[in-house]
Amino acid sequence: MANFSKSNVPQFSVEVYQNEYLPEGGREVNAIVTVTSTGGGTTGGVPLSGAAVPPPRVPGQAPGAAVVIMVDCSGSMDYPPTKMRNARDATAAAIDTLRDGTSFAVVGGTHVAKEVYPGNGRLAVADSRTKAQAKEALRALSAGGGTAIGTWLRLADRLLGAADVNIRHGILLTDGRNEHEAPEDLRAALESCAGRFTCDARGVGTDWEVKEVTAIASALLGTADIVADPSGLATDFTQMMENAMGKEVADVALRLWTPVGVEIKFVKQVAPTVVDLTGRRTEAGPRAGDYPTGSWGDESRDYHVCVQVPQAGIGQEMLASRVSLVLPDPAGGAPQTLSQGLVRAVWTEDMVASTSINPQVAHYTGQAELAQVIQQGLDARKSGDFDGATAKLGRAVQLASVSGNEDTAKLLSKVVDVVDAATGTVRLKAKVADADEMTLETRSTKTVRVKK
Repeated sequence: MANFSKSNVPQFSVEVYQNEYLPEGGREVNAIVTVTSTGGGTTGGVPLSGAAVPPPRVPGQAPGAAVVIMVDCSGSMDYPPTKMRNARDATAAAIDTLRDGTSFAVVGGTHVAKEVYPGNGRLAVADSRTKAQAKEALRALSAGGGTAIGTWLRLADRLLGAADVNIRHGILLTDGRNEHEAPEDLRAALESCAGRFTCDARGVGTDWEVKEVTAIASALLGTADIVADPSGLATDFTQMMENAMGKEVADVALRLWTPVGVEIKFVKQVAPTVVDLTGRRTEAGPRAGDYPTGSWGDESRDYHVCVQVPQAGIGQEMLASRVSLVLPDPAGGAPQTLSQGLVRAVWTEDMVASTSINPQVAHYTGQAELAQVIQQGLDARKSGDFDGATAKLGRAVQLASVSGNEDTAKLLSKVVDVVDAATGTVRLKAKVADADEMTLETRSTKTVRVKK
């Protein structure tokens, strides 16, 4: 494990957990890569040779950040009338949480996107005066019109793209389905915005489409959640903004280099949520590819890397992959390597060694399956396949129990009656509240860390 840092970048570390031993003929190598970012200060790291070192950060001063808050103002936000008021209050709470010096804007979203504050295609700089002006401007937010989320995201992208900052972040609130633009328009907007800013998405109430909201968060490397009771919006918005203000560095990529003959089967983030990054690879030189990880503050995440190596004889060993954390150079020079770890393969005739499953790999394989069977079970339930739903959700209960994922177990218990968690024996509940089903679906990808 190696660590490198610049003076204005948190220190990153990479740890690799795997069983490197393969039986004769074995080809699949699995590893859990734990990435940890600590601090944004000037301690603990050594800049790479030849790397330009920026001036030391002023203590307490974070890199520049810009945030755009997108508020659904479609007609359905007026039912009940308190929903729009709760959205205004939540946005005001988020504005209060902005760190002074942060660039920000508020967008009202219907079938078109409207700049609510500051207007004229600009961002404001947060201070006591602009925060007060922004909160006053929220009084103009009223419900009426349709829902075209792609237009909101494109406006947010234009505003954020004009800011000379390190961190670009969006917060999006919707209460309905994206009914006033074609699905391909939203997909095109997400493809256009991906990699340009991160975005947290929230659905309020129970009339929105879970797969739409989670797809937005997934594409833009943010979080998704449900706020079933609009009165909880202010607390949720405050927490989202606090998290955004805690980010220190953006655009970090997980770079995988593989030797000739090694094939990457998949790369997934597996904690704190399951996100498949396999299809988001961008080439980064001979036999190397970058997978986006978004913005980082003080936090730790786990990634599952699976590669297929060529066949080799007993006693042979090879480097299956080199995993690096890299930060692009804004000036277009060589990216900086922040940290690095190695994935190895060793062929052995020791059956105990080669058949042992690494605990971290086993745990996260189960967590990924848990997320998958919840989605499959809920889809089966919606389609009327109650036997299939029972089988899948029963397996989910079993996996949640084995892995100690108590939060997911509680959510499952609102959809099924658990007869025996250990065997996954369940009965579907006859009546399930929409909020309970949507909460389970929205949070199905949340995982628990393996107990090390």
